Amino acid sequence: MAGSRKYDRIIDALQQLLESKEMESITVSEIAKVAGIGKGSIYYYFSSKVDIYEALIERNYKQLFKTSKHLAGQTDVPVFSRIAMLFQVCRDASDVFIHKSEEGINRAPQENAFLHHKFMKYFIGEMKPVLTEIIKQGIATKEIQFAYPDTLSEIVLIVLTIKFDNMLAPGSAEEIAETVKGLIALLEQGAGIQKGALDYLLTVLQ
Repeated sequence: MAGSRKYDRIIDALQQLLESKEMESITVSEIAKVAGIGKGSIYYYFSSKVDIYEALIERNYKQLFKTSKHLAGQTDVPVFSRIAMLFQVCRDASDVFIHKSEEGINRAPQENAFLHHKFMKYFIGEMKPVLTEIIKQGIATKEIQFAYPDTLSEIVLIVLTIKFDNMLAPGSAEEIAETVKGLIALLEQGAGIQKGALDYLLTVLQ
């Protein structure tokens, strides 16, 4: 139950433990001990340790996602300007997550992959409805010509999130830029977007 004192204490406990231990080695009993509650109480709020971690991600990035969701309703701002702002939020969130995940101990590659996977799953889930709504508005104004806004949103977010994260498919700055250029070309040709309208994506990567 989000917002309750015990709920927050459980999340705080996991965050504290992650500063000195690997996720894989942390037990629910340890989380309960640090939180100062009984182990059984944890299962009242969370079904597993992974659920606690996902709640930690949500809490840490709540304000960023709140800002992004606000963009969908700002119809007085041009569609592509809002998409640009949305992608800057994406980059900021990714940068913050990468910085946090690199703090403290050196984690095993498989653990880093697990943590990044959970972040990206939550991130795309939160951002997709926002981008979809903005794309729908672009379709309504004929700035975007595509019959499947939900699918377009998902494709764009998956590509950009993987590139911003730069862990699942590592690449140099030049390789990342080439991928984004390719995405821009596909969107211009496949979604009828005016040439040059998405060039700001390259500046977000800088």
